[in-house]
Amino acid sequence: MKIRNNDLKKLEKMGLKPNMINASRVIIETMEGERIVIEGCQVTKMVAQGNSFYTIIGGEEKKEEIKESDSKGQTTISEDDVKFLMEQTGKGESEVRDALVKSGGDIAKALASLTGETS
Repeated sequence: MKIRNNDLKKLEKMGLKPNMINASRVIIETMEGERIVIEGCQVTKMVAQGNSFYTIIGGEEKKEEIKESDSKGQTTISEDDVKFLMEQTGKGESEVRDALVKSGGDIAKALASLTGETS
């Protein structure tokens, strides 16, 4: 479902100021330790009586558990992160996992390490 321009004009007449946000994905982290990732969605920010609120329409939803470092300081690596870096770099799984562990799970640092870029 997409928001039509006509719908936006109706909202403006009701005192709401809608702004489309060009988002590629939305990530929500709950207090229960769950991460909800919504990709391919349409996001709108609206302001009403000085308060901002966001609407997320459509998209593909995926839920995952938030992974924290364990008590020994070891970093837990997400399978999605491994797949993403393998796709981006063409490197093998073990090399990607090693880079993620060395970077403490930081995808950007692991990517830079795998591609030979330094900051």
